[in-house]
Amino acid sequence: MGPITIRMMSAKDVGAIADIDNRVLGKRRRDYWEMKVESAQARSPVPPLVAEVDGRVAGFIMGDASGWEYGVPETVGWIDTIGVHPEYQHHGVARALMDELVTHMKKVGVTKIYTLVNWRDWDILRFFDKLGFTRGDMINLELKV
Repeated sequence: MGPITIRMMSAKDVGAIADIDNRVLGKRRRDYWEMKVESAQARSPVPPLVAEVDGRVAGFIMGDASGWEYGVPETVGWIDTIGVHPEYQHHGVARALMDELVTHMKKVGVTKIYTLVNWRDWDILRFFDKLGFTRGDMINLELKV
């Protein structure tokens, strides 16, 4: 595997992102990803990123800095979505994406980052634990309707 290069996501990456999503989650959602990439590029002060290996999109990450939504201060960042092509998992792609996203978040004043993880998804929990994430002060509430 060649070196990992991180760059800002562009509209031309939608096909590769949708392919990664399909391979990881088994869902074909190109229209969803077109909308999501366009929205992230238009409104977030934190750019969505892709990782390339040998000229191929190997992964992506999207996050945002809070704008006082729900009373959460602007110093809080959120990791919205991270995906790595199965062929590149466990090779440092997700860590490289996280490191670059954190750099961008710090530039806009973020001092704390949150994400939501299914507590039964041990692989994702281990990944975030290795990055230094711990249980935060916020509580996820759910209402089944």
